[in-house]
Amino acid sequence: MTNQIKITRTRESNISKLDFNNIPLGTTFTDHMFMCDFENGSWTNPRIEPLYLIPTHPAAMALHYGQAIFEGMKATMDTEGNPMLFRPDENAARLNFSARRMGMPEFPEELFVEGLKQFVGLEKDWIPPQDGSALYLRPFMYADEAFIGMRAATHYKFVIMASPSALLFSSHIKLWAEKDFIRAAHGGTGEAKAAGNYAAAIKPTEIAKDKGYDQVLWLDAMEHKYIQEVGTMNIFLKIDGKFVTPKLDGSVLSGITRKSVIALLKDKGFEVTERLISFDEIIEASKHGTLEEAFGTGTAVGIAYIKEIGHEDGVIRISEESPVARDINETLSAIKTGKIEDKFNWMVKIVNQLA
Repeated sequence: MTNQIKITRTRESNISKLDFNNIPLGTTFTDHMFMCDFENGSWTNPRIEPLYLIPTHPAAMALHYGQAIFEGMKATMDTEGNPMLFRPDENAARLNFSARRMGMPEFPEELFVEGLKQFVGLEKDWIPPQDGSALYLRPFMYADEAFIGMRAATHYKFVIMASPSALLFSSHIKLWAEKDFIRAAHGGTGEAKAAGNYAAAIKPTEIAKDKGYDQVLWLDAMEHKYIQEVGTMNIFLKIDGKFVTPKLDGSVLSGITRKSVIALLKDKGFEVTERLISFDEIIEASKHGTLEEAFGTGTAVGIAYIKEIGHEDGVIRISEESPVARDINETLSAIKTGKIEDKFNWMVKIVNQLA
């Protein structure tokens, strides 16, 4: 598999232009990208090349019919200077879950992981050294066939690009419980990581920000009664000593950080239940003083502590102490940087890869 990936290195790196102490969000990219083409029914020509603008026909089907999916990952550095990937096999599997839902071809999972390893090995100097920072990885697939017509495309591109990232939220955040717009409905694409899901969330998120909130807390499409997830993360609540998180009902993204946090919470002796959670239950728990913690989980945000949930009838305020969430955050970070034992075998170490 290693010899199948052709590598063309850039003549001059742009890394000297980056201030690692002041990393802009989502606008700085590394020197290279991994690419692969789907044509004639199979994936072909896996390669790593200098980052460049990809020529796109105006009739590219992704632009008209939305066949576009993506993943979000981060690479960190361990204490010995080795790049580390967090559960890349889970991202590979989820990408293919999304592909199946969107009528797109699956990408070979072995090549997904191997491409990541070689790509990150080449770009390891771009991994920020600061605590909470990482190299954000964006694998994505889109239909680039030039065709105007409603059917699955026959030509796709798979790309991995990377952007150094600092800690997204350095303080507690506020959510707005949205009761007019919806993110996903049963039978839709909510459990796929499809680009269109995020397009539909942009306007409601901007409205929430205008109200003074950071992100939207989505409610179910039918009754606007049950919580689903937050704009860029899954959500956990500690109520009366026990943790609850919305169950995966076909409208909620199966977050890899979510899955990992459930394992960590259980390992630390907490009861975790995945179930329907009504917004009224949260209001009642707040009134009775049993709503003890709330936090979001996701690749981009890591663990985001929640201090407030606004809604049409008032505001739910939550303690900012967040002792368990902080402990989980520290444990997860320590695993990702090799500071403590990875007893779950989540990490993939990249050793002597394109040094």
